[in-house]
Amino acid sequence: MVFESLSEKLQNALGKLRGKGKLSEKDVDLAMREVRLALLEADVNFKVVKDFVKRVKERAIGSEVMESLTPGQQVVKIVNEELTKLMGEKESKLNFASTPPTVILMCGLQGAGKTTTAGKLANNLKIQSKRPLLVVCDVYRPAAIKQLEVVGERVGVPVFTMGDKNNPVDIAKAAVEHGKRNNNDCIIIDTAGRLHIDDDLMDELEGIYNGVNPQEILLVVDAMTGQDAVNVAETFNERLEITGVVLTKLDGDARGGAALSIRAVTEKPIKFVGMGEKLDQLEPFHPDRMASRILGMGDVLSLIERAQSSIDEKKALELEKKIKSQQFTLDDFLEQIDQMKNLGPLDELLGMIPGVNSKALKNLDVNEKDIIKIQAIIQSMTPQERNDPSIIDSKRRKRIANGSGTTVQDVNKLLKQFRDTKKMMKRFTDMEKSMKKKGKFGFPFF
Repeated sequence: MVFESLSEKLQNALGKLRGKGKLSEKDVDLAMREVRLALLEADVNFKVVKDFVKRVKERAIGSEVMESLTPGQQVVKIVNEELTKLMGEKESKLNFASTPPTVILMCGLQGAGKTTTAGKLANNLKIQSKRPLLVVCDVYRPAAIKQLEVVGERVGVPVFTMGDKNNPVDIAKAAVEHGKRNNNDCIIIDTAGRLHIDDDLMDELEGIYNGVNPQEILLVVDAMTGQDAVNVAETFNERLEITGVVLTKLDGDARGGAALSIRAVTEKPIKFVGMGEKLDQLEPFHPDRMASRILGMGDVLSLIERAQSSIDEKKALELEKKIKSQQFTLDDFLEQIDQMKNLGPLDELLGMIPGVNSKALKNLDVNEKDIIKIQAIIQSMTPQERNDPSIIDSKRRKRIANGSGTTVQDVNKLLKQFRDTKKMMKRFTDMEKSMKKKGKFGFPFF
């Protein structure tokens, strides 16, 4: 889970204040000490931590908290606001040229995930009805050209290359001209990286910058390197004046040091975050939503957006009708499992729901094998059995278990889950009918 370690420690520190009817300055001091320690252990920049704790403490011992009826909740609110401010307050979108094409220069050290991120960004822009072009300007790394060509093919975006014998500045200039001729409105230039920052790397990037005058210079950094990522961003920004940062591998970052430090140190926004290896797992960065998730307050907006992009609206309406008419079958059950899989890992989804803390998720056993087992069992049933599971007797259960490579106990467990799901759906439907009835007779309901 994203920021799991930091999230747990901050929630514990602030949880001690939540139930108190009155707070003293000593209570705030003790909580801020734990917050400071949690942030430092998460590899957040020392100066950033110092300034953050100072701001929170000044507000927490002010009259808005001390005179409040819920002082603990007020402190949590202040921490949430300051965390949001630390990460940039609001989403920072791409700057598009008034006259196409928009040129986006991708830069960063070797191994940060530049090429994959370039492909993810192209996919993201394509979904927004843009016509992106990927450009290979890495003429040094073996197979760099082939890698971007493969990525481009997978997302259905053309790739411009002039081989590995040409100068990267000339390639970038030629790519922009090619893009103009072919109506590409976004040109994403994938540049070479190094294992460390050196003058040759920076000189080349400055040459490309001067040659094509990009609207965006996005620095790609690995979130899991923590403070090192912040140092890299600071150095690149001094030489190149970057316009934004893309944090890769954020889904594997339990600490959060880079995300919480980079904006404050460089004064440049985090524009995107990589949340997995798949080419559709690049998300716009929302500081307010991320702050809420860190504090266990959920991220309902992101959950809704993910559902809207992953779930077929027509199928959802059909399912609603089936639930209301009690015609929900095992085929529908299987379809819902497939739709849930498209939304992402279950522990990540639960982390977006308000009130679900990281400690509870730690003990959650989300086993992909169980989902595969359920699919195999249902697919081993006849259409008649899937439509009416009540006909599945002991003989049929043995046949289904043999056909799916599972046990009779597994089949029994699935059938029980299905019955329980149908009962729960009936309860919700009855509750809705009851509420509508009460509403009709003037009873308030919410």
